[in-house]
Amino acid sequence: MANLLTRILRMGEGRKVKALQRGVEAVNALEPSIEKLSDEELRAKTGEFRGRLEGGETLDDIMHEAFAVVREASRRTLGMRPFDVQVMGGIVLHEGKISEMKTGEGKTLAATMPVYLNALSGKGVHVVTVNDYLARRDAGWMGEVYKFLGLSVGLIQDGMVPADRKVAYGADITYGTNAQFGFDYLRDNIATSVQNLVQPQLNYAVVDEVDSILIDEARTPLIISGMPESAADTYYRFAAIVPRLKEGEDYEVDEKKRQVAPTEEGVGKVEKALGVENLYDDVNTNLVNHLNQALRAHTLFRNDNEYIVRDGQVFIVDEFTGRVLEGRRYSEGLHQAIEAKEGVKIREENQTVATITIQNFFRQYDKLAGMTGTAATEADEFMHIYEMPVVSIPTHREMVRMDKDDLVYRSRKAKYEAAVEDIAERNATGQPVLVGTVSVEVSELISTLLKKRGIRHNVLNAKQHEREAETIVEAGEKGSVTIATNMAGRGTDIKLGEGVHEVGGLYVLGTERHESRRIDNQLRGRSGRQGDPGETRFYLSFEDDLMRRFGGTRMQAVIDRIGLEDDVPIEAGMISGSVRRAQEQVESQNFQTRKRILEYDDVLNKQREVIYGLRRDILMGREVDTWGYAEEVLTDVVLTHTRDDYPENWDMEALSAEVRRFYPSTIDFKSLDRESLDSDGMLEMVLDDAKAGLEERKAEWRERMEELEKRNLIRTDGVHSFEEAERRTLLSIIDSRWREHLYDMENLREGIGWRGLSQRDPLVEYKREGFDMFGEMEGGLKQDYVTYIYHLENVKLREEPKEEQFSYSGGGEEPSPQPKSPRRVDTSKVGRNEPCPCGSGKKFKKCGMINTSEHQRLISQTPSPAATAGAAGGAAGSAGMAGSAVASPVPDTSDAGASFPGTGLVDGDED
Repeated sequence: MANLLTRILRMGEGRKVKALQRGVEAVNALEPSIEKLSDEELRAKTGEFRGRLEGGETLDDIMHEAFAVVREASRRTLGMRPFDVQVMGGIVLHEGKISEMKTGEGKTLAATMPVYLNALSGKGVHVVTVNDYLARRDAGWMGEVYKFLGLSVGLIQDGMVPADRKVAYGADITYGTNAQFGFDYLRDNIATSVQNLVQPQLNYAVVDEVDSILIDEARTPLIISGMPESAADTYYRFAAIVPRLKEGEDYEVDEKKRQVAPTEEGVGKVEKALGVENLYDDVNTNLVNHLNQALRAHTLFRNDNEYIVRDGQVFIVDEFTGRVLEGRRYSEGLHQAIEAKEGVKIREENQTVATITIQNFFRQYDKLAGMTGTAATEADEFMHIYEMPVVSIPTHREMVRMDKDDLVYRSRKAKYEAAVEDIAERNATGQPVLVGTVSVEVSELISTLLKKRGIRHNVLNAKQHEREAETIVEAGEKGSVTIATNMAGRGTDIKLGEGVHEVGGLYVLGTERHESRRIDNQLRGRSGRQGDPGETRFYLSFEDDLMRRFGGTRMQAVIDRIGLEDDVPIEAGMISGSVRRAQEQVESQNFQTRKRILEYDDVLNKQREVIYGLRRDILMGREVDTWGYAEEVLTDVVLTHTRDDYPENWDMEALSAEVRRFYPSTIDFKSLDRESLDSDGMLEMVLDDAKAGLEERKAEWRERMEELEKRNLIRTDGVHSFEEAERRTLLSIIDSRWREHLYDMENLREGIGWRGLSQRDPLVEYKREGFDMFGEMEGGLKQDYVTYIYHLENVKLREEPKEEQFSYSGGGEEPSPQPKSPRRVDTSKVGRNEPCPCGSGKKFKKCGMINTSEHQRLISQTPSPAATAGAAGGAAGSAGMAGSAVASPVPDTSDAGASFPGTGLVDGDED
């Protein structure tokens, strides 16, 4: 079915190319006139284009001329004139599609034309790369073209502070990785002030190696985490127990689905080891997760494959690129289980603060485009998820590379020996060889075998990524041998050295087939660029993971009956066909996994849009109907207690208590004349009283702020009005409630699969319960807000003379205020209509805190009249009032980590 859909999507390729050719001809027709322009006249075209856009023309109207301008600017600055096929690729990118251009065809240069064109709108363009190195390289390299034409270029790199990020995003064109753009989006949506926002609107993005970012990495959602839980000892205990369990007896492993489950016998052994009666008691649910993660760490995750251990830490290795994913961690306790298994220090678990999938992040762009050398095999997924058609661009020169049939051996040992022999023979002729491996472990094994043969070589894997650029440059030189994990197949360009054409060009040798055909094609694509000669071949064995998981045992049985020797390879179309079908199976499974992740995240995404939209309105100072919250909450309270048609049956005591739980009501509910009341009348009375109380609170704040101004004092927390304190409080409540909701949704997601056993669709159940949980969260949020807003005390603040605040603006530590001796006030001598001595500005009878210990504490901390006078007169020191206007603090997540379940990874985790 998938192949049929792919064929349907690729119908009409000839017509698409003809349409693109007409666009190229239009650009070529303008080239002679553009060539005659001076540098100043060429640069002035940018201003001209912007003026025409302001005058009503569209980007499509000026596309051909803008492309011709960029082509000429590229020739003058870089010495490279984009070929016609590169112009075709640029047109496809401007149209918001995926441009499939073979390796070496110049995708980076092709992107300059649509990037420049779309940057003219002034809304910003993001160029997304797979790693910081490529972002830095392309921003400097292609940046020369943009700067020549008067556009600004920004670069987002790991470790940049928010102020620098804001500057980079303010440029016309911004380069960065998908993780940088995604996490900045999440950080913006947990920011507590406008000053902390860095990312503008998501207008237009060009994604380099689009299949790697939007397909391969789409299984790992972006997550910012915080609130560590302490459970290190438990992880170490399970790490000691699990190795004593036996596979098949105590637990079962499904390698295809990458799952492991304990048996009843295994659970019994664990219970005995832990000294618990029932591992599945509700009080032991955390122990069940510890067992599951310890089993996964022990059976499915291996050192030098899925991760490496370096400097006492566990680092994840990207299975598609072979790169170390710096700072990222598996979530749900898996990373801690691996750390315990390896005996290194455990860094604690994290709770999700903000999360979004790669798919839902990039679908927010107004226009999205991508480029890669291998997209055709995933055309249906790009169309289904992102609505981005794939267009194959012809090559500039004919491809002459020879792709030879796979050689299949009985064992890995025989395969590696044959591969090394092949490398030695090629090396003896001077032909450069690129050896592709699927893991760090295999690359180091091949390196060891080559060292024994005395063959000089370079190793490029997750442990030596710092030497990437230097190693890749040398890979095309005569006599060079380069061993590389899949990282060599992304964003790198191997140019042939002198004399290499004569010895057959670059020879690519793959030591194993990858699960994805695209990754294999990327490796092949390192050879034969721009019409160069080249050759590729894969060496396989029946012990390879892919072969073993998908029919390898059956083939092995056939080989055993034939009696084939270990060192005799099989070169047959049947084997290659079986490998291809196995890859298609894995690709289909991975697509279903990504699709399922997206379906679940779509539920959360709708909720995320509501919460993030509300936060942004608050931060930007837009009007938020906060009184509507109070009205909704109090209406629900009153109607709940006045449902009976007979007022004499109403529980006035319960109603009074519930109303006063939210605000200090002045209504004497007990003395009300019930005969003249109905439900609507009671509701009107409560709402009028609540609104009057809120307006009185606002007036008290205004008076207090005016008083501070007269005394030449300023609030050190930056709050200047009741409305500002109100916004801060609401932000704090939203963040707290949203954080709890994400935690609850995670727990719901983890257990929802069991609903399938009762013939219920887990996704439908997740949507239904998630909707109900979001409604409860919204209700709780509003109730919290109403409770807090009526108890915001202006007195619970530190105040400082204005001149003191400015005297420390140059840096350094601000001296702490001198402690004051507590003083007690005899409140029995304070009149009911006199100002309360706690300093709230209210009359004593309306303070609302009279009979609390907190009230006396505030009185004891309030400066004496003499001290107040001294402060007003400019005396040094603070007024010494402690506390905060915000009822609950906003959690600081600026250094929080981030995690991607897939189960997931954690990024930017800082202790």
